[in-house]
Amino acid sequence: MTLALGGSAVDGSAYIDVVDLAHRSPGWLDSVVSAWSTYGLGAFALLMVIGWWRARRTAAAAAVQALAAPVIVVLAYGVDAALKLVVREERPCRSLHVSTLEACPAPGDWSFPSNHAAIAFAAAVALFSVNRRLGSVAAVAACAMAASRVWVGVHYPHDVAVGAAVGALVALLAVAVLRHPSDTLVRQLTATRLRALLVAS
Repeated sequence: MTLALGGSAVDGSAYIDVVDLAHRSPGWLDSVVSAWSTYGLGAFALLMVIGWWRARRTAAAAAVQALAAPVIVVLAYGVDAALKLVVREERPCRSLHVSTLEACPAPGDWSFPSNHAAIAFAAAVALFSVNRRLGSVAAVAACAMAASRVWVGVHYPHDVAVGAAVGALVALLAVAVLRHPSDTLVRQLTATRLRALLVAS
């Protein structure tokens, strides 16, 4: 069953205002936002590596939590992608026929909810459970990622808002389940070849 949501009726005017602002903004700003929109998810991967590196110097249980972060992000992405297939909302740059900073994705590459926002916010929540400072940095970066997707014209505001909510909610639930890895599990993992990933030499 699909819903085929018409996103322009939700906040199409707000989307057009943002796209118009992007066209009136300095070229350097558009270049920075476009680069972040395209490549910024790599920063979250880097933050997760830093979180894991620090956690393994603290305790094996903390390292297990840190290693769970990318798994949580993949889970959030999967839930978000499934919602896309149910809702099937056309991209705003295709529905509204506007000129955008980023090339409009092909037909069938649905808009709602935003995968980028879901991944970014899931990473932020997962990282916050590992290291609050890294999580705070990731939260700011996640907000910037969500905003950039509207700025470059590939998402409506509601796409990124719901994507952020999906990512954060899935991550919160997963973190709650994995918050305290059992001592037995930690001992079993540290007795395997994974020990080098869990305990600093």
